[in-house]
Amino acid sequence: MHNLISPHGSDELKPLYVEDAGARKSLLQAAESMPSITISSAAAGNAVMLGGGYFTPLNGFMNKASALSVGASMQTTDGLFWPTPVLNLVADAGNIKPGDQIALKDPNVDGAPVLAVQNVEAIESFSASEIDTLCQQTFGTTDTDHPGVAEFIAQGNTLISGPLQVLNYSYFETDFPDTFRTAVQIRNEISALGWKRIVAFQTRNPMHRAHEELCHMAMQRLNADGLVIHMLLGKLKPGDIPADVRDAAIRKMIELYFPKNTALVNGYGFDMLYAGPREALLHAVFRQNMGATHFIIGRDHAGVGDYYGAFEAQEIFDKLPAGALEIELFKADHTAYSKKLNKVVMMREAPDHSKEDFVLLSGTAVREMLSEGTAPPEEFSRPEVAKILMDYYRS
Repeated sequence: MHNLISPHGSDELKPLYVEDAGARKSLLQAAESMPSITISSAAAGNAVMLGGGYFTPLNGFMNKASALSVGASMQTTDGLFWPTPVLNLVADAGNIKPGDQIALKDPNVDGAPVLAVQNVEAIESFSASEIDTLCQQTFGTTDTDHPGVAEFIAQGNTLISGPLQVLNYSYFETDFPDTFRTAVQIRNEISALGWKRIVAFQTRNPMHRAHEELCHMAMQRLNADGLVIHMLLGKLKPGDIPADVRDAAIRKMIELYFPKNTALVNGYGFDMLYAGPREALLHAVFRQNMGATHFIIGRDHAGVGDYYGAFEAQEIFDKLPAGALEIELFKADHTAYSKKLNKVVMMREAPDHSKEDFVLLSGTAVREMLSEGTAPPEEFSRPEVAKILMDYYRS
C-alpha cells in the first residue's frame, strides 16, 4: 500500500463501512428500534461511496455551512477541497432531532432495508434561493430539464448532517458481484499487481473503438503500468445502456484487445449527477482515493445536453488551488478513426483532416444500427463488442 498515491486529504483511506461482522449485526439489530427514514437514491449513493472509502476523508453527510461553502468555493468549512455537496436531503425529517441515532433505509432495494446508521448532528433547511444557488454552482444551471438539477430539487430541502456507519453496499454488491469494488479493494488489487503509474478511465457507456484507443494512447504516453476502467453502476437517464450489458461489452474488449494484466474492469455505486466540470473534479477525487495516479478527461466529461463547453471539465482543473489534488490529468480531445491514417487519432492532432476524413457516427445513428441488427463499421466498434450490443437492442 505504501507505494501508492496518498488518499485525498488523508494518509490512509477512511471507509465508513462497518467491517466487523459482529458489530454490523448488533448495529442492524439496534437499528430496528431507531427512528428511521427512507433516503433518496442520491443520498444512498453517497452512503455507498462513503462506505467504500471513495469519499475519504469525509466522515458522513455535510451540514449546511459546509454545503454552502463547497458550492461557493469548493472547500468544506474545515478547508478541505471538495467539489460537490455530499448531503442527506429529505422532504421532511419528522420527529428526528440532533443527538438521535437514526436508521437510513435504502430506496433502491425491495423492502427498503437499513443501509446505514447516522448520528444526527444537525437538522437544517435550505431556503428556495439557497437551493437555486447550489444548483447554479454545482450544475452551472437551475434549469429543471437538467436531470441532475431535477434530481437534486426533488429530494427536498431539509438536510440531516452527521457521521455515518455503513452496513452494506446496497444493490451494487448483489447485482454486480464481479464488477462492484470499493476503493479499499481497488487499492489492494493495484498493490498486488505492483503497478505504480495507474490511469483511470470513467465510463457510463459501452466503450467503442475510439475509447479503447484513447486508453491505449494514455497508457503509452504516460508510461503507465495499468489501466482501471471504472464504470458507474448507478442510475442513469432513460435510454442509457444498462450496466450489465455495458459491463459485458467492456470485458469482451479488454479480453481481446488489451495485453494480459494491464487492465482492471470494475465499477462504483453512485448515480450520475451530470454536473460536468464539478463532477469531473469529484471523479478525480475518488480516483485518487482508489489509487490512480492519472485520470483521463475528454470532451464534455460527465456532461448532458448543451449545458457545458466541450473542454470546461478540463479547464476547471487549471483553476484549482495548488495542492488541491495529487492525481494528474490526461487531457484528451475527441478521438475518432482516421480514414487517411487508418488508425484512431485525437482530432486536434490531425489538423490536416476535414470531417469527412473521420469515421464519425452520432450516438443516435449507432443505436439505430444496433437495434436493426447492423454492426457499425469496424473502425467505429469492434465486431465482438457490437454483437453484445446488438443482442441487447434486439431483445
